[in-house]
Order: sequence, then structure tokens, then C-alpha cells
Amino acid sequence: MPQILPNFSSSVKLKYVKLGYQYLVNHILTFFLIPVMVGILVEILRLGPEEMLNIWRSLHFDLVQILCSSFLIIFIATVYFMSKPRSIYLVDYACYKAPPTCRVPFSTFMEHSRLILKDNPKSVDFQMRILERSGLGEETCLPPAIHYIPPTPTMEAARGEAEEVIFSAIDSLMKKTRIKPKDIDILIVNCSLFSPTPSLSAMVVNKYKLRSNIKSYNLSGMGCSAGLISIDLARDLLQVHPNSYALVVSTEIITPNYYQGSERAMLLPNCLFRMGGAAILLSNKRRDRSRAKYRLVHVVRTHKGADDKAYKCVYEQEDPQGKVGINLSKDLMVIAGEALKSNITTIGPLVLPASEQLLFLFTLIGRKIFNPKWKPYIPDFKQAFEHFCIHAGGRAVIDELQKNLQLSAEHVEASRMTLHRFGNTSSSSLWYELGYIEAKGRMKKGDRIWQIAFGSGFKCNSAVWKCNRTIGTPTDGPWQDCIDRYPVHIPEIVKL
Repeated sequence: MPQILPNFSSSVKLKYVKLGYQYLVNHILTFFLIPVMVGILVEILRLGPEEMLNIWRSLHFDLVQILCSSFLIIFIATVYFMSKPRSIYLVDYACYKAPPTCRVPFSTFMEHSRLILKDNPKSVDFQMRILERSGLGEETCLPPAIHYIPPTPTMEAARGEAEEVIFSAIDSLMKKTRIKPKDIDILIVNCSLFSPTPSLSAMVVNKYKLRSNIKSYNLSGMGCSAGLISIDLARDLLQVHPNSYALVVSTEIITPNYYQGSERAMLLPNCLFRMGGAAILLSNKRRDRSRAKYRLVHVVRTHKGADDKAYKCVYEQEDPQGKVGINLSKDLMVIAGEALKSNITTIGPLVLPASEQLLFLFTLIGRKIFNPKWKPYIPDFKQAFEHFCIHAGGRAVIDELQKNLQLSAEHVEASRMTLHRFGNTSSSSLWYELGYIEAKGRMKKGDRIWQIAFGSGFKCNSAVWKCNRTIGTPTDGPWQDCIDRYPVHIPEIVKL
């Protein structure tokens, strides 16, 4: 019987071939320069010191040439440094942690649902199926007003939740960074669905007695990706206001937005959204470079609102009974995929190494010229980033991104564990994920982080950070008392 040939793919380590290709392409300039430098050195040694001295003496410079050359060098250096964007540093951040009294175990959530929707058992069963597959754990929190039967979403209760979440996060941040309220030059608060008068930013100004000339902004209606929009706005403002601090607050107030109707598409947010908030301190001061945790590298924003389906896939509306809620379309994941594709197309050339860009280009040319049926090459973003913070919008969102970006379980661990412990905290979820990575002691100097968020409109926004210094395991924060229990196994279905 003839000997069976070994499988080529397994016997020859093709991954090493790819690693060799990546190393060669990414360091091609070095490989070109080394022979040139060696050649120059050999030529200098061949000529000897006397010949080199004679060549130097043969060069004739007059005063005018020296002055003109010096002026040109100084002019070019001045233009370069004046046009160079200011570096934006993330000094530190703090996440809100709700008290144990706000926790909503599955049993409590379902008991309340049965009492509130006692005339509509199908809606109760629908919520139970969603919760079983949601990826949430038993320790997520809802505000006190939602614990009543029926819930009491009053304006006073909503303001109370906003004050609790926002002030707690800011107090923790100021304690960490040792800055005073008078030091803050720019304030940006984003909250999508709760927009009272006076605004939430005015509430912060009043509480902390911020300066009268503070540049204050309040963003609403921009969905779960508003946190990165706030970062982008802060970056632009810090470019034109030197020597400044920017305080960014990201949150979502649940109290006035808890849907009490029976429409299934509008009940879904009740199962996923939970309390949360984060406060972030940004700076463009050079002296903060040494103490800052991260440096902002890129922000890329993609808006698909020109398409009607994308515009209405996350839509606030009234149901037939006149009860207001958020309607999540069945096309949401498809639209999110299209938005992500557009965002990746923009951010890819900014972050991917040359080896990945060339492979993508060769595949694209091959599909155009030779065979359109060739499988498109998906760039390996693991070559560009060490850590991924994917918006914890739900298990389906994380699963889809893990599949499309070909990420490992460890790459999406922070997102899954954040969803399990805190639920979907909207725009602040990215900061809980970053806190998880730090709490695990995985953040090292030079590490690159990709934050990806999706929001109504429909938007996909990305931020790229570079770690400024190796970050030790924090002694406080939302993960302090539970990080040792994580990661946990999350079954596909939790039977209730």
C-alpha cells in the first residue's frame, strides 16, 4: 500500500512563512538602509583619515551660504513644529459602580416583568428568552425608580439617577488625578435619551462651581457611540486651546427610558441596558505626559444616516398605546456590519502594518483582474492592536465582531465580561472594558488599544490609544471586588 503523503499545511508551518513575510515587509526600509550604511562605512575606511580631511578642506563655504542654510533649516523646523498637532493625553478615568441595593438578579427582573405585564404573558416569555441568551449576569443594576411596581419614572427620579452616577464618577476621577474643579477648561457631557433643562453639563458646572469661562457642551440623542464623539470633540477643542484640561462624562440615564409597553422590539432594551457612567480627564499639557495613562492616536467616525434603514434601525417612538420606547430593528446587525466595514476601510490604512496593507491590495487587484470569486482578504488587526474594547451592546454584537475580525476569545474577553458584570451601559461600556484589562494587569507600555462603538443614526466610531506607561493593577475601580472571579464561563443559554 503506497505511503500517504503528509498534509503539507500541517507539516510545513505556514504560519512561520507569514511571520517571515510580515517581518520582511514591515522592516523593508531597515533592510535597504543597512547595506547603504555598510557601504558608506567601508568607503570611509578605504579612503582613510587624510583623504577625508583633504575632501573636507576642498569644500568652500562663504558666510552668505552658511547664513542662508541656517535660516532655511530653522524655518523648516519652525513650520514643522507649528503645524504638528498637539498630543492629547488621557490622564485617568473613573467608572461608576452602583450600590448592591440596585442589583437586579434574573429572578427579580422576571418577577417584575410578570407583575407589570400580567395581561401579556407572551411579552413576558419573550423577555425571558432574551435574558437567557443575553450574556448578562446576576449583578447588573437598575436605578431605584425601576425597582418599584409599577416603575416610577419621574423627572425627580431621573435627575436623582443622573446626579448619583455623574457626581460619583467625577468625584472618583478628581480623587485619582488630584485636580481641582477650577483647573477644568472644557466640559463635555453626553447622555443620549435624558436631556433636561438646565442641561446635565450645567448641572455639573453648578455642583462643582466651575469657572464662568468654561467651554461647556451637552450632547444628546447620539446613542451608544456618543462617548467617542465626545472624545473627538474634546480632541478638536484641545488643539485650539493650549495648556488645557478637558473633562468628558459619558452616561445613559435609565429611569425615564424604561419601556412599560408590550411591543417586543421595544422590550429588548429593557433586558440589556443597565446603570453606568464614566468620567475621563484629557490634557494637552506637556507636563502630564509622564503621568498620563494613554495618548490619543486616532479617532475615526462613520455615519450611515443617509440610508433610511440605517437611520431608523434604532428609533425612539410611541407604541399603539402611546407608550414611548426604543425600537430596535431586525436589520440592526446587518447595518452595524456595513457601518463597521466603512469604518475599517478608513482606519485600516492609518494603523495596519505595511505587510497587511499589501496583502489586502494584492487580493483586491486579483479579484478585479483575475477572479471576482476570490475570497476577500480580511486584514489581521491583531498585528495593529494588543487590546480590543468592543462596545458591550449585546452578545450578538460581540460575536459578530469577533467572527468578522477573526479575534481570539482573549481579545473579546473584556467586552464579554463587562456585559456579564455591568450589562449594556451604553457609551460608558468602553471604559469598563478598559478597566477590566487594567485590573487583569495586562496593560503594558507601548500597547495599542482599539475602542469600537456603535450608536443610533447609524454610527460606528473608533478610537485608537497608545499606552504611555505600564499600568499596575488598580486598588480601586468597578472591578476591585470581583476581578478575581473573572473570566467566567457564559453558557449559550441560562435556563430561568
